[in-house]
Amino acid sequence: MTQYLLSVHMVEGAPDRSQAEMQRSYEAVNAFNQELMASGQWVFAGGLLPPDTATVVSAEGGKVITTDGPFAETKEQLGGFWVIQAADLDAALAIAARGSAACAGPVEVRPFQDIPEQ
Repeated sequence: MTQYLLSVHMVEGAPDRSQAEMQRSYEAVNAFNQELMASGQWVFAGGLLPPDTATVVSAEGGKVITTDGPFAETKEQLGGFWVIQAADLDAALAIAARGSAACAGPVEVRPFQDIPEQ
């Protein structure tokens, strides 16, 4: 089975959802997570704190430089993710559709590279 990253993006400045909407999403995502675990497709997942909590580390020429804030200067940032395993891209897309419905936002699907055998 191939592993896929299902990434959930957040848009800075988007209208805040109501507390009730957020609670429904939390419950739906929890149910989705439980389904993935029960089916054996779950690898791991996590939600991220806002982009302003990020620190970028750059090691170049023997120096390490850290800067505050997200790496990308954009309004759209990674907000959370799932790593799943699925038989193929079509299966991963079907899982992502359920994840998108649960979190009430778009989900990007990307396969992981194969690890060369040693």
